[in-house]
Order: sequence, then structure tokens, then C-alpha cells
Amino acid sequence: MELHDEQALLQKAIKYDQAALGELYDRYAAKIYSYMLYHTGDQDLAEDLTASVFIKMLNAIRADKAWQQSFSGWLYRIAHNMLVDHFRRDGRYATQELDERLPLSSPDVLSQAEDSISSERVKKAMIHLTEEQQMVIVLKFFEERSNLEVAQVMGKTEGAIKSLQYRALAALRRHLAPGLQ
Repeated sequence: MELHDEQALLQKAIKYDQAALGELYDRYAAKIYSYMLYHTGDQDLAEDLTASVFIKMLNAIRADKAWQQSFSGWLYRIAHNMLVDHFRRDGRYATQELDERLPLSSPDVLSQAEDSISSERVKKAMIHLTEEQQMVIVLKFFEERSNLEVAQVMGKTEGAIKSLQYRALAALRRHLAPGLQ
């Protein structure tokens, strides 16, 4: 979608146009859900938090406290704040019980277990990154967005995103390196 078209849609949303609000939900709900699911690892919780993001968005529009620059950046900021509030209230990580009934002899199960362990190590290492670095990593590598898209979401230049990504990956390497030995 062109920038002009999105601006027109956003102007309609500010006026509580239901079709425009529905269109915004359709465009961004899956992306926000994916972001929430990545950070929580819980589908039900990710759905609840995603719904809360859109409720908060509507409340902000009603209170005349809507976005100033980038709508998607503002929406991700709401999502991030929801996550921070949730984890502050309920603890950072939920533990999962190991299902001892799984046969570990299957190559597929072993590779899935290795992938799960690697993913968990990356998640734990990401705790040490700044909020901006975490967002760049998630948007670039988990949502597979371009530098331009990430820049628009975060309200930064492409050069700033490249620099932030470089620093984030360097920090991740430092935090993952001790476990690789």
C-alpha cells in the first residue's frame, strides 16, 4: 500500500470509521500476534495481548492520544509496553514441563528438540539487549521485514536501523558465545 493510501485510512480511523478500523486490524493483527507469540510462547496469551493492544489503540484514539509519526511503530510500542506490563506482573518466563512420553529416537524429534533449545537460548540472550535492539531483531529476522519497513515501524532512518542491527547482533553473539564452547 502506498503511503498516501495508508494516511487516508488512518485519517478515517481517527474519525472512528468502522471500515477503516477493521482494515487496520486486518493489516496489523497477525503481525502483532506474531510479535506477542514470539515473546510469550503461549498462543492463548498472545491472542489476549493482541486483543488488548487493539483495545488500547481504540482508547488512545478516543482520548485524542493517537500516533504522531508512524502508526505501525506506535502500535508496536503499545505491544511492547503490554509485554513489559505482563512480565512485570506475572514473571519473565513460564516453564514448560518435559513430556517424557516422547520417543527421542526419531531424528525429527531430535532436530525439533535441538531447534527448541537453540530458540530458547536466543530468547534468553535477547533479554540482555536494549528494547530497540530486541525490536530490530524481531522485525528483521522473525518477521522478515526489510530495513525500510523496520525504519518506518521504529521511526528511524535505514542507516540507523543497520547500525542498530549490527550492535544487536554483536551483543547477541557475545551472550551466546559462552554457551557455544
